[in-house]
Amino acid sequence: MKLLLAVVLFVVLGSSSLAKLSEPKVQVYSYSPGEFDEENVLICHVSGFHPPDISIELLKNEEEIPGAMQTDLAFEQGWKFHLTKSVSFTPQKNEKYSCRVRHVNNIRNFIWEADM
Repeated sequence: MKLLLAVVLFVVLGSSSLAKLSEPKVQVYSYSPGEFDEENVLICHVSGFHPPDISIELLKNEEEIPGAMQTDLAFEQGWKFHLTKSVSFTPQKNEKYSCRVRHVNNIRNFIWEADM
């Protein structure tokens, strides 16, 4: 009987957490219009996700940019969360800037594009 109760609880709790999985919406942009050789701030805003098991990395040529600042995790209506990470940078013409987001077990890269 205890085993049956444990299995039922596992199925109920497991299925309820899966039902609430919401993939993040990701925006990668710069504070000012993107111009090469001009100091700027690279921003990655991630919203609408659940559960709050997430990490954000700001990258230059696939390497993490040091000195990034991250907001506190905050929640919206419906227990969906949002988070923003930013770092000062000076974009160079032949460099690739991106935001890598890991949510639960899913990892995706989002590319920043200069306004050229």
